[in-house]
Amino acid sequence: MSFSQTLWQAHADLFESTLQLPFNRELAAGTLSRERFCHYMIQDAHYLVAYGRALAVTAAKADQAEALVQFAQAAHEAVVVERSLHDGFMRDFGITPEQFARTPLSPACQHYTSYLLATAWSAPFPVAVAALLPCFWIYAEVGRDIQSRSAPHNPYQGWVDAYASEEFHALVRAVCATVDRLAVDATPATLAAMRAAYTDAARLEWMFWDSAYRLADWPVAGPR
Repeated sequence: MSFSQTLWQAHADLFESTLQLPFNRELAAGTLSRERFCHYMIQDAHYLVAYGRALAVTAAKADQAEALVQFAQAAHEAVVVERSLHDGFMRDFGITPEQFARTPLSPACQHYTSYLLATAWSAPFPVAVAALLPCFWIYAEVGRDIQSRSAPHNPYQGWVDAYASEEFHALVRAVCATVDRLAVDATPATLAAMRAAYTDAARLEWMFWDSAYRLADWPVAGPR
């Protein structure tokens, strides 16, 4: 069993818990409220900018030219291609640029993006890659699961299809292959750090979706 497969197996219960979140159940049924989906879309668009930065920082630490290109291209995809996808959804759901700009990061989004950026800057390349993997992998598998049970005429089918696509899954397999390659020569301490980074990010994935369903905001107001 490869290192990435052991990571997935060890976190199987957490993934199942992610699938069973009310946000994902209702997304599959097409009954998720418009308000919750819009809250999610705004936060996810904020997230993708930070995720792109984390990918770019990680690319700069790459141990091989191929890995540098891999993560630099992934940063481009996160910022340009994915944002283009989100812009389409925002138009479809009536989210204006002004509404997006004035909506701050939720606590869960800020926590997750701060963690990824801090890890990308401070951790060795293998650990940074392990922290980035859950966003790729969990999104792909959630998308595929929801696609398999999506209700007819689901208003969110476009989102489901984007993350269930073979193109996106090919990207996930490439990142898993890099994780596995790095794990071969990693020290026990580095392997432990990679596992911990994956766990932290997988938990934050769960928190992100849970937060979107609860329309979570800061419990205290900032300055007026």
